[in-house]
Amino acid sequence: MATSSQYSSSSSKRHFHWTNKVGSDDEVPTFKSEEKKEEHPKSNLSMQTPKKRLPALAVSRLRLALAALGRNRSQSLSLGSRVVGTLFGNRRGHVHFAFQKEPNSPPAFLIELATPISGLVKEMASGLVRIALECDKAEIKEEEKNNKAAVRLLEEPMWRTYCNGKKSGFATRRECGPKELKILKAVEPISMGAGVLPAAGDHEADDGEVMYMRAKFERIVGSRDSEAFYMMNPDSNGTPELSIYLLRV
Repeated sequence: MATSSQYSSSSSKRHFHWTNKVGSDDEVPTFKSEEKKEEHPKSNLSMQTPKKRLPALAVSRLRLALAALGRNRSQSLSLGSRVVGTLFGNRRGHVHFAFQKEPNSPPAFLIELATPISGLVKEMASGLVRIALECDKAEIKEEEKNNKAAVRLLEEPMWRTYCNGKKSGFATRRECGPKELKILKAVEPISMGAGVLPAAGDHEADDGEVMYMRAKFERIVGSRDSEAFYMMNPDSNGTPELSIYLLRV
């Protein structure tokens, strides 16, 4: 288990168990007569004018510019079979989950649970934790089905939360703001581990030490309405300590 020496705390260990031819012809067309071959100057000039072609560098820059239009959105929503998962929250705050394709990529899925992080720590200390997030399918009229694009499962805004079978309030999808981005940036070098980040030092009411746990998760897509994320711990013979299920019913 790799941890960051700058941010890790030994106290957290008691709570957590923790990828050429240029458009013109070189041969000038001539007109034949019975007596001799004769070139026509006007026709010659018009046929020798080369067609202008866009330089290869300009073409490549244009392609890059067009590709960049939708790059941020595609990166934030696309996930592979292996993702980076981060659990974090202030000691007196709620649990946040973030899933990223790469450690330095924007989170494709960021939610805030109503569960206090202190309560989740107790659950994880007792053994395996299974969190189920459940949402309802939107009711779409028959005439609207062809016009309305389907909402991706990771874009659903509201979820009912169950922790080890017990209802635990609701979870809400969040946009990654400056505060969340700062935390994810701080734990970016950590591939797997748990610890505590020091307080930011400002005067916001919810400030304080931030507890975190970071690991790699295996992502399994069952259908467009179901996905599962399994945290694989190398110290427990491949048994996941934390499992998160997304279901749309």
